[in-house]
Amino acid sequence: MSGLVLKLAPNERVLINGAVIENGDRRTKIAIKTPNVNVLRLRDAIHPDSARTPVSRAVYIAQLILSGDADPVEGRRQLLVAIEQLSQVFDDRDSRLLLAEATVAAVEANPYQALRKLRDLLPREARLFASTKE
Repeated sequence: MSGLVLKLAPNERVLINGAVIENGDRRTKIAIKTPNVNVLRLRDAIHPDSARTPVSRAVYIAQLILSGDADPVEGRRQLLVAIEQLSQVFDDRDSRLLLAEATVAAVEANPYQALRKLRDLLPREARLFASTKE
């Protein structure tokens, strides 16, 4: 069983099944052998007040599932709805690929992978909003 290997920077914090763990002063690796563990790097987390755009709200839903603050079934349903809504806006090939990968991850109950794919859309969303303000 290979598991998940986390490489942590000095003083980096990570949420594992609801427990916040902080690394010491040196880089380290942690091997998580138990399957289906919810892991969220806190540097990847979005503050609730910052979830103001459609993509950031979708990322936040995935984050709530990972942190255990949302029911997994209802959270997955909300995440899939959010991804479907995003697919109505992002019509370029690369964005569609990211959304397809996020959908697969959500369907397979892998909210971390969905979160990672959706985070890749944040810069694209920022560019879309910037272009509409001009």
